[in-house]
Amino acid sequence: MSTTLTPVLSRTWDQPDSFTLAAYEREGGYRAMRTAFGMEPDAIVQAVKDSGLRGRGGAGFPTGMKWGFLPPSSPNPRYLVVNADESEPGTCKDIPLMLANPHVLVEGVIISSYAIRSNHAFIYVRGEVLHVIRRLQQAVAEAYEAGYLGKDILGTGYDLELVVHTGAGAYICGEETALLDSLEGYRGQPRLKPPFPAVAGLYGGPTVINNVESIASVPSIVANGADWFASMGTEKSKGFGIFSLSGHVTRPGQYEAPLGITLRELLDMAGGVRKGHRLKFWTPGGSSTPLFTDEHLDVPLDFESVGAAGSMLGTRALQIFDETTCVVRAVQRWSEFYAHESCGKCTPCREGTYWYKQVFKRLEAGQGTEEDLQTLLDLSDNILGRSFCALGDGATSPVTSSIKLFRDEYIAHFTQGGCPFDPAKSTVWAGEQ
Repeated sequence: MSTTLTPVLSRTWDQPDSFTLAAYEREGGYRAMRTAFGMEPDAIVQAVKDSGLRGRGGAGFPTGMKWGFLPPSSPNPRYLVVNADESEPGTCKDIPLMLANPHVLVEGVIISSYAIRSNHAFIYVRGEVLHVIRRLQQAVAEAYEAGYLGKDILGTGYDLELVVHTGAGAYICGEETALLDSLEGYRGQPRLKPPFPAVAGLYGGPTVINNVESIASVPSIVANGADWFASMGTEKSKGFGIFSLSGHVTRPGQYEAPLGITLRELLDMAGGVRKGHRLKFWTPGGSSTPLFTDEHLDVPLDFESVGAAGSMLGTRALQIFDETTCVVRAVQRWSEFYAHESCGKCTPCREGTYWYKQVFKRLEAGQGTEEDLQTLLDLSDNILGRSFCALGDGATSPVTSSIKLFRDEYIAHFTQGGCPFDPAKSTVWAGEQ
């Protein structure tokens, strides 16, 4: 496997006009769309299957297989919905992609919609990112004006309407069925499955829901071929992906590289952990994935290897924390986020995340006991696998993994009368000096 960067989606991000139609076409944009219109829709679906592209939103489900789940006949229209509701702590790849190169997403939407025989597509984007929304709306307007969207695109007889829809800022709407409810004008809450969206999704019609990066990867597959995409990455996790390095790293940012690269290699390119400090813990896929430590620096960042090591690749949101960070405080902040964003539909998540907050508040104030650690684990057991959607499961990941890896630090919070990282007491936990 190559360990060098593979700039495909991010290739033009350093150009001042990268977000415009002129700049995108200057770099070969919309040629893949023309190629796709010369292919049968089923051939495009097969090419995406052959490429090995897996969902880039966190779950890693094969994209082409997902498209293939649509029933061959239905009285209702088919829909393509792009999940651009990026909002998990640490996850920050789709927003810069849409900001710097929105046309690659628009072209991906056109090709993907044609492949699944859909004439209606939606991009559901987080409402707070107004600058991104404006870029997307501009790109869609330019595409309509150029004849790439609307009726009889380029004289092919294919029609496609694309709508940019803004959410109201709810993490739960990143869950695909909650997103559909929100898109239909209802309160965003997960739906009971089955039926799955492929059978009965938006407005009861067959629906494909994909992440921004998944759809944005389609033009390069059509342009360069399935074998080209499959030549990167690992045997089961093929292709490239955007790795988001944030936190205590010298040069944080987006690093587009083949799946299977390691954090050690990425840190080398990013200048390492900030000067004078060392890595303490990190997340391989955002706050909803179990924590890793410096012992996991050489774990290949692909779906299988990360899973075998006890975590999940997720959205490749690599949050880096050095030895000055209190792991209890970090997990407390994440738990507060999940409690705030719980939709309240199911008891395990609604009540479990609430009690997470109460226990962590006691621990951080130095009023906890070792029994509280067992309470946190018991709460996790009652949330994991029992909540209505994956939000509850994700909330348990940092809690259980941090207790497993840093139990002594939890104990220090009540044996030392409060957080040992409190500047009034010390800047570094005494046990690590």
